[in-house]
Amino acid sequence: MLTLIAHTTSSTDQTWGFLGGAGIIAVLAAYALLVIGAFFSALFSPASGGMKLVWIIFIVIAPFIGSLLWFLVGKRNALESAYR
Repeated sequence: MLTLIAHTTSSTDQTWGFLGGAGIIAVLAAYALLVIGAFFSALFSPASGGMKLVWIIFIVIAPFIGSLLWFLVGKRNALESAYR
């Protein structure tokens, strides 16, 4: 004889499931904002045309590392070279 066992989920399980899903969405949204922000920041930066192209290609090919490096190194160098 086949017995069916009903699996009930508690409200705690449902809450953690929702928070986990919301957390994933928040992380993905932050990642997308980082990459999009870096792309447009590099595009409209005062860097020379060649350096803009290099940074944009780097951001497109390696989005996470490229975006982080743009904000940590590239943006500062572009601003310093614009005011020399």
